[in-house]
Amino acid sequence: DVATRFFSHSVSAWQLAELCRDTLAATATAEGSLKVLQHPVDTLKSRINLLSSAAYNLPERGDWQRLSQVLDSLKSIHQAIDELAQALDPLQEQCRELANCFDRALALGHTLNMLLDPGSKDHNGVRWFRNRRGRLTLNLTPLDIAEPFTALRAEFESTWIMTSATLAVNGRFEHFTERLGLVDPTTEIIESPFDYAFQSRMWLPESLPQPNHSTHTETLLRTVLPLLNASRGRAFLLFTSHRALQTATHWLRAHTQFQLLVQEEAPRDALLEEFRARPGSLLLGAASFWEGVDVRGDALSVVVIDKLPFAAPDDPVLAATLNAVREAGGNPFVELQIPAAVLALKQGAGRLIRHTNDTGILVLGDPRLTSKPYGRIFLNSLPPMPAVAGADEAIEFVRNRLS
Repeated sequence: DVATRFFSHSVSAWQLAELCRDTLAATATAEGSLKVLQHPVDTLKSRINLLSSAAYNLPERGDWQRLSQVLDSLKSIHQAIDELAQALDPLQEQCRELANCFDRALALGHTLNMLLDPGSKDHNGVRWFRNRRGRLTLNLTPLDIAEPFTALRAEFESTWIMTSATLAVNGRFEHFTERLGLVDPTTEIIESPFDYAFQSRMWLPESLPQPNHSTHTETLLRTVLPLLNASRGRAFLLFTSHRALQTATHWLRAHTQFQLLVQEEAPRDALLEEFRARPGSLLLGAASFWEGVDVRGDALSVVVIDKLPFAAPDDPVLAATLNAVREAGGNPFVELQIPAAVLALKQGAGRLIRHTNDTGILVLGDPRLTSKPYGRIFLNSLPPMPAVAGADEAIEFVRNRLS
């Protein structure tokens, strides 16, 4: 994902608004420049606002075809960027700030041209957008990063070392190495310093409804509530969708007395700080809490993951990538979707044991782990946490560790 973002191109309404603000600010140190730049800046700002109004009712994300109603606005913005760059060009010698604005205008104009002209020689990928109440971000994301990454590596005569706790899928690295175009790399799995047999347990509750069933979230919460009571909170509840997150929030507030710390109700860092300071709380999060979160010690004893984290089917980049694999005669579910979900699950599960002194239990609420053949791939890819037979054994483990 990091490499894909690195080789992607984007233009956002925020970047354009920042360019307008910075350009006007720079005129304070360049005599006579305001008179030249005021009109092209005002023109660009006006067209950004017109685009925002036209795009307000667009979905939160989608492929380029869904932008047909705002293409004329985008073309007018491209023209306004060019006019601003032309006005900045003769002024860039007056101060460094104006030169910087000129460079940014050129770069933004070039990227927008790639997006508007699919026949451009620089165009290689899928075009899509994000929308936040009319504030668009336009993206050009490569489907194949092996070629640009190989070219980047060729610029440096050095050894590349890539490490992570979540690179391997079922003990193998092909998903990672093939995606980056690595030829005959040296790979190794280094054993964890954690004693998972002593420090942790895994619980796969039985008789849960299928993950697409309307009662799945509520049933999972009812099932794990005795465990959460035994652990006196001290739990992360991680969800694969914001809808499930909101359902869980409403249910827990109606049926428990736990202090709930909920994603989007406060900044992430503030939620984590309060979670550490309030041992009896529950933290409920979606995607952004599955990785990069480190809570050590008794503050965290339980991690509940509601479903296998398969990427949303409406993701335009995923849809285009799956189609490309399908057209090449491959199996996109096996080659892409399962490995990506395995790595995401490993990230979420990795929130539990962060230190050799940590203990806790991982609860996985997706029955596909035991009912589908591919469930074994997920389980084999996780740390070797011993499985408990049921709720009673899970509760006993937690109580013994907290006593």
